[in-house]
Amino acid sequence: MGASSFSSLRSVAVSTNTVDFWFDPACPFAWCTSRWIKQVEQVRDIEVVWHLISLGVVNEGRELDPGYRKHIDGTWGAIRVVAAAAAQVGEGVLDDLYTAIGTRFHNDARNGAEESRKEAVAEALAELGLNAELITAWESDEYDQSLRESTKAAQDLVGSDVGTPVVALNGVGFFGPVITRVPRGELAGEIFDAAVTLGNYPHFFELKRSRTEDPSATAEG
Repeated sequence: MGASSFSSLRSVAVSTNTVDFWFDPACPFAWCTSRWIKQVEQVRDIEVVWHLISLGVVNEGRELDPGYRKHIDGTWGAIRVVAAAAAQVGEGVLDDLYTAIGTRFHNDARNGAEESRKEAVAEALAELGLNAELITAWESDEYDQSLRESTKAAQDLVGSDVGTPVVALNGVGFFGPVITRVPRGELAGEIFDAAVTLGNYPHFFELKRSRTEDPSATAEG
């Protein structure tokens, strides 16, 4: 779905809420938010479409602390492999592949050294029965243009001064919600209902407070 299509969805009454979710598999905040959405799927009538947004693209040309720049540059490999898989077998693979990679990266703490990350992605491909040769996209720029286009679609919704995740609820896009734990069961649904309500008010833009803890998808929420 192109970015121009999202604005037209504002006025459409829906019984099934549509969630467009942009993620970079390396981002721990996107991971927590995505696991919340997976919980929401169990308690609300929603249709989720997964998209890619590259932290590498988002941070191109920005002056960053050298340590953070090294981290951002290291995010390219995994998302390139995911983009290659989507191009080869279709975007329907994004949901399961994100879960397989994200579980290894974030739940199993394998999102550090490049060798560990690459091995984790290769294992995820094998888990889903995908072509093992897809891992060669790690060092290739073949799919970078598609990543730029998908990232731009997200930025067209929310602006360029944000990171991940980007979530569009019934076509209304926001950066976030940024959560550090995964709400479960009906609580996940209630938080989703609140987000939809805020999104339905056309003059709502931002709600924010300083973060006091790191994200953990495995800690009690």
